[in-house]
Amino acid sequence: METAKQARRGEVQRRTAETDIRLELDLDGQGRAHVATGIGFFDHLLTALARHGLFDLTVHCTGDLHVDGHHTVEDTGLCLGQALRQALGDKAGIRRFGHAYVPMDEALVLAAVDISGRPYLAYDLAPTGKVGQFDAELGEEFFRAVVNTAGITLHLRQLAGRNSHHILEAGFKAFARALRDAVSLDPRVVGVPSTKGVIE
Repeated sequence: METAKQARRGEVQRRTAETDIRLELDLDGQGRAHVATGIGFFDHLLTALARHGLFDLTVHCTGDLHVDGHHTVEDTGLCLGQALRQALGDKAGIRRFGHAYVPMDEALVLAAVDISGRPYLAYDLAPTGKVGQFDAELGEEFFRAVVNTAGITLHLRQLAGRNSHHILEAGFKAFARALRDAVSLDPRVVGVPSTKGVIE
């Protein structure tokens, strides 16, 4: 008799003096995104992340954009990391590792992910200035927040690129594809994929 597949979902609500965020994540979705952060290009990046990761993602954020976009972007990353950690549960049966090369015109980005329980970010993307109302330097803040709350290792390396839009979008898509592989279930994996027997 076939057992029902356990839902791998996370839901986070975070309210501070700087942001009010509700985020929902389904790791086994179809790539649907309902995203509203008040920063158009950030919405575009999050939508690409959902689409290419095949995650269903809902993000509603009201932030202090009269200051700048920093709190909105960082706090959304914190919430996404928390939801990812929730959705993974004890991490039994996952592949754990994933990597992807993603080109976008002249830009080429490599992402490598380890669902390790150890937060570490190696960020080697070099976008500059603004893309719309999105400060290019906030890409690093977003990924650092995700990594720290999810407890994952992420390497992002820019192999080519000059256009900041292309670099950032390739980075988000590469992360999405690498994460999609890392969180996918492998029927040959029994328990947690670690010689320690646990991923914390």
